[in-house]
Amino acid sequence: MAQNNSSAREVATLGGGCFWCLEAVFDDIKGVEKVVSGYAGGKVPNPSYEAVCTGVTGHAEVVQVTFDPSVVSYRELLDVYFGIHDPTTLNRQGADVGTQYRSVIFYHNPEQKTAAEEAIAAIESAGEYVSPVVTQVQPLTAFYPAEEYHQRYFEKNPNQPYCRLVVAPKVSKAHKQFILKLK
Repeated sequence: MAQNNSSAREVATLGGGCFWCLEAVFDDIKGVEKVVSGYAGGKVPNPSYEAVCTGVTGHAEVVQVTFDPSVVSYRELLDVYFGIHDPTTLNRQGADVGTQYRSVIFYHNPEQKTAAEEAIAAIESAGEYVSPVVTQVQPLTAFYPAEEYHQRYFEKNPNQPYCRLVVAPKVSKAHKQFILKLK
């Protein structure tokens, strides 16, 4: 399949719980060319997974999504993002608790910041949730790729208990909800 080389690629950096869930969903979206699990928003350079899990580094588990905006827009990626996690739980997604699991959008430019703020305002005005949206919108200052064993984790470990109980249902829900956006 020939790629359209006339459009520049863009990058989105999103945190919404465990990066294994986010990576597995975004990997299946049309226009997404690469998804890298990693860490952002902390104060320690090159953190390890073990350090991030303690919560003391300040990093969130995130995915960095490289996409073709001529196929999928940043706003459409935000729609998927808000559709696959609960943006109203502070520092938690399901049983995963801690600041590393916070709902956060790290913007790369002013346009992404505006799009993120508009998406949150739309969710709030639609009254989709009883509780307020707590998703943080912050500039990306640094992104650190996670260790290699975290990359494509769900694809490599579909029978791992967390993958079967948490990731697989999230992927299944996303496939139903965003069927027209799937590769």
